[in-house]
Amino acid sequence: MRKAAGFTLIELMIVVAIIGILAAIAIPAYQNYVVRAKVAEGLTYADQAKTSVSEYYLAGNTWPSTNASAGLPDTLAGNYVSNVQVGVSSGVSTVTVLFNSSVVSGLTVVFTPVASGGTVAWSCSTDAAYAQYVPSSCH
Repeated sequence: MRKAAGFTLIELMIVVAIIGILAAIAIPAYQNYVVRAKVAEGLTYADQAKTSVSEYYLAGNTWPSTNASAGLPDTLAGNYVSNVQVGVSSGVSTVTVLFNSSVVSGLTVVFTPVASGGTVAWSCSTDAAYAQYVPSSCH
Protein backbone atom coordinates (compact mmCIF):
# COMPACT_ATOMS: atom_id res chain seq x y z
CA MET A 1 0.00 0.00 0.00
CA ARG A 2 1.06 3.48 -0.79
CA LYS A 3 1.30 6.00 2.07
CA ALA A 4 -0.70 9.20 1.51
CA ALA A 5 1.32 12.41 1.32
CA GLY A 6 0.29 16.06 1.37
CA PHE A 7 -2.15 18.18 3.32
CA THR A 8 -5.71 17.32 4.14
CA LEU A 9 -8.57 19.68 3.41
CA ILE A 10 -8.93 20.51 7.12
CA GLU A 11 -5.26 21.50 7.38
CA LEU A 12 -5.55 23.78 4.36
CA MET A 13 -8.70 25.42 5.75
CA ILE A 14 -6.91 26.12 9.06
CA VAL A 15 -4.02 27.77 7.22
CA VAL A 16 -6.42 29.94 5.22
CA ALA A 17 -8.23 30.95 8.43
CA ILE A 18 -4.95 31.92 10.11
CA ILE A 19 -3.91 34.01 7.10
CA GLY A 20 -7.31 35.75 7.17
CA ILE A 21 -6.96 36.60 10.86
CA LEU A 22 -3.45 37.98 10.34
CA ALA A 23 -4.62 40.07 7.38
CA ALA A 24 -7.54 41.45 9.41
CA ILE A 25 -5.05 42.73 11.98
CA ALA A 26 -2.28 43.88 9.63
CA ILE A 27 -4.24 45.80 6.98
CA PRO A 28 -5.75 48.46 9.30
CA ALA A 29 -2.39 48.96 11.01
CA TYR A 30 -0.72 49.44 7.63
CA GLN A 31 -3.39 51.91 6.48
CA ASN A 32 -2.84 53.97 9.66
CA TYR A 33 0.92 53.90 9.01
CA VAL A 34 0.42 55.15 5.44
CA VAL A 35 -1.72 58.10 6.58
CA ARG A 36 0.83 59.01 9.28
CA ALA A 37 3.59 58.98 6.66
CA LYS A 38 1.55 61.33 4.46
CA VAL A 39 0.90 63.65 7.42
CA ALA A 40 4.66 63.77 8.01
CA GLU A 41 5.02 65.57 4.67
CA GLY A 42 2.75 68.33 5.92
CA LEU A 43 4.67 68.64 9.16
CA THR A 44 7.87 69.08 7.15
CA TYR A 45 6.30 71.94 5.21
CA ALA A 46 5.05 73.40 8.49
CA ASP A 47 8.60 73.36 9.88
CA GLN A 48 9.71 75.53 6.95
CA ALA A 49 6.87 77.99 7.58
CA LYS A 50 7.48 78.01 11.36
CA THR A 51 11.13 78.88 10.79
CA SER A 52 10.17 81.79 8.51
CA VAL A 53 7.57 83.10 10.96
CA SER A 54 10.01 82.82 13.87
CA GLU A 55 12.74 84.69 11.98
CA TYR A 56 10.27 87.41 10.97
CA TYR A 57 9.16 87.88 14.58
CA LEU A 58 12.68 87.87 16.03
CA ALA A 59 13.82 90.43 13.44
CA GLY A 60 10.97 92.91 13.93
CA ASN A 61 9.04 91.91 17.08
CA THR A 62 5.83 91.61 15.03
CA TRP A 63 4.09 88.62 13.53
CA PRO A 64 3.67 88.14 9.77
CA SER A 65 0.08 88.00 8.56
CA THR A 66 0.50 86.20 5.23
CA ASN A 67 2.75 83.73 3.49
CA ALA A 68 4.27 86.56 1.45
CA SER A 69 5.11 88.68 4.49
CA ALA A 70 6.80 85.64 6.06
CA GLY A 71 8.90 85.18 2.91
CA LEU A 72 7.03 82.07 1.76
CA PRO A 73 5.33 81.34 -1.57
CA ASP A 74 1.58 82.03 -1.65
CA THR A 75 0.97 78.34 -2.22
CA LEU A 76 3.16 75.93 -0.31
CA ALA A 77 1.85 72.54 -1.43
CA GLY A 78 3.08 69.01 -1.92
CA ASN A 79 1.83 65.58 -2.88
CA TYR A 80 -0.46 65.30 0.15
CA VAL A 81 -0.62 68.92 1.30
CA SER A 82 -3.00 71.31 -0.43
CA ASN A 83 -1.49 74.41 1.26
CA VAL A 84 0.37 75.75 4.26
CA GLN A 85 -1.03 79.12 5.28
CA VAL A 86 0.36 81.79 7.56
CA GLY A 87 -2.39 83.87 9.15
CA VAL A 88 -3.13 85.86 12.27
CA SER A 89 -5.39 84.76 15.10
CA SER A 90 -5.78 86.78 18.31
CA GLY A 91 -2.83 88.97 17.37
CA VAL A 92 -0.45 86.06 16.84
CA SER A 93 0.61 84.34 13.62
CA THR A 94 -0.55 80.80 13.02
CA VAL A 95 0.72 78.21 10.58
CA THR A 96 -2.11 76.04 9.26
CA VAL A 97 -1.46 72.87 7.26
CA LEU A 98 -4.34 71.84 5.00
CA PHE A 99 -4.18 68.27 3.70
CA ASN A 100 -5.59 66.89 0.46
CA SER A 101 -8.69 64.75 0.76
CA SER A 102 -6.58 61.79 -0.40
CA VAL A 103 -4.91 61.80 3.03
CA VAL A 104 -7.81 62.28 5.43
CA SER A 105 -10.74 64.45 4.49
CA GLY A 106 -10.93 67.51 6.72
CA LEU A 107 -7.57 67.08 8.47
CA THR A 108 -5.90 70.37 9.38
CA VAL A 109 -3.06 70.98 11.81
CA VAL A 110 -2.60 74.43 13.37
CA PHE A 111 0.69 75.59 14.90
CA THR A 112 0.63 78.60 17.24
CA PRO A 113 3.79 80.38 18.42
CA VAL A 114 4.60 81.61 21.90
CA ALA A 115 7.43 84.15 22.10
CA SER A 116 9.41 84.32 25.31
CA GLY A 117 12.84 85.72 26.05
CA GLY A 118 14.07 85.95 22.48
CA THR A 119 12.88 82.48 21.49
CA VAL A 120 9.76 81.23 19.81
CA ALA A 121 8.16 77.95 20.91
CA TRP A 122 5.34 76.33 18.98
CA SER A 123 2.23 74.50 20.12
CA CYS A 124 0.26 72.22 17.85
CA SER A 125 -3.44 71.39 17.69
CA THR A 126 -5.84 69.43 15.55
CA ASP A 127 -9.35 68.04 15.78
CA ALA A 128 -9.55 65.17 18.30
CA ALA A 129 -11.00 62.90 15.60
CA TYR A 130 -7.63 62.96 13.82
CA ALA A 131 -5.41 62.55 16.87
CA GLN A 132 -4.22 59.12 15.79
CA TYR A 133 -2.56 60.57 12.69
CA VAL A 134 -0.53 63.42 14.22
CA PRO A 135 2.38 63.39 16.70
CA SER A 136 1.46 63.14 20.36
CA SER A 137 2.52 66.78 20.88
CA CYS A 138 -0.52 67.83 18.80
CA HIS A 139 -3.14 66.23 21.06
